[in-house]
Amino acid sequence: MKVPVDVSRIYEGERIPEEEVFVTLEPGVELLRVSEDVREGVVVSGRELEEMKQGERLPFGLRVMVKGSMSRDAEGVLERRLHEFINYIQGVVHEGSRSNVRVRISRRAVEQGLRLEHIGMVVGELLRKEYPAISGVSVELITDEGAVRELAEVAEEVYRERDERAASLRDEEVDVFYACEICENHAPKHECIISPSRPSGCGVISWLEARAAVEMGEQALKPVRKGRVLDEAKGEFEGVNEHSKGKGKERVFLHSLFEHPHSQCSCAQAVVFYIPEVDGVGIVDAWFRGKTPYGLDFSGIIKQIGDGGQHTGFTGVSIAYLRSPKFLQGDGGWSRVVWMPSHLKEMLRDAIPREHFERILTEREAPTLEELQRLLRGRKKEEEQALIAVPSWRFRVNFQNAEFRVGRVIFE
Repeated sequence: MKVPVDVSRIYEGERIPEEEVFVTLEPGVELLRVSEDVREGVVVSGRELEEMKQGERLPFGLRVMVKGSMSRDAEGVLERRLHEFINYIQGVVHEGSRSNVRVRISRRAVEQGLRLEHIGMVVGELLRKEYPAISGVSVELITDEGAVRELAEVAEEVYRERDERAASLRDEEVDVFYACEICENHAPKHECIISPSRPSGCGVISWLEARAAVEMGEQALKPVRKGRVLDEAKGEFEGVNEHSKGKGKERVFLHSLFEHPHSQCSCAQAVVFYIPEVDGVGIVDAWFRGKTPYGLDFSGIIKQIGDGGQHTGFTGVSIAYLRSPKFLQGDGGWSRVVWMPSHLKEMLRDAIPREHFERILTEREAPTLEELQRLLRGRKKEEEQALIAVPSWRFRVNFQNAEFRVGRVIFE
């Protein structure tokens, strides 16, 4: 494999200063499928790097097809490895996952002769090297806007099918969870504890996909005995705690923001954060370009918590976890959420309980912390007044020789 720049794990975690970026490929989408119909090789659909101008931003798609003796449940893990493999390339930084991908390429790498075709060659070669079960790989890199849009439509349907397939399982139904260390190089203290009710923070790897990957010999994923349940609501398990000590964590709560929350790297699809001023919870996702009531956008928050440490009041999550019945059940679940972007709220309309949906404010009504506080205070006052205004009656009810009293009945 002849590539004009170095390819090594030492470049994972590399940063490219803004003034040294030649081109940024975003928004991007990537999809890996297992198929018996694979035409091996690398194809670039759209403009190559040599046809681009410095400072350009272009949409980007990466379609990978592999064949071999493996289950379709392994697709998510193989897809996640694309992030790692592309970051092995000197002068190339890959961020995000699924349909929220950004690739930045340095001016120096382009001057040395790097092309998109070379990135495809690296991806294909490393997939074959890491997974002997793979017998063929085809890679398509796309910069044509129409073709990227078509890939995104196909990919979203595949993501949905994967998530639905995994959603039927619950933590109570299995004895083993999985620990994912794919992002260990840029967040050494981090690992995703993947349970049926909590997929990886990047949204790519469900419990089913983690199991399939371990069965095919994936070294970046390790089985973790769940062990005794210590706190069912918060999602604390004896076996998980014991395993997590290797990462410097005494305890881990899978379903709570407080005390010992699950850690995160910078690949989370969303961040859930506590807002002490209103004693509520906010959510911001990676697709939202505005700011939270705190004045920080998603990037600003993820930079603070994406080191792999445990940050009380913060945790990175996948969109699939926001749909989980166990979403923050240790903190009250959706009843605790007071703010989220309007597009995310609409996306999750079918997952948010009806009684909480209208109560959640968005950037449209509450763009600032002051406005959020004002609206929530007003709501609380209205609810208190409504409670006072409701008439009450006292009843005495006799059932033969038994007597009891109803102190107050409230009609809403």
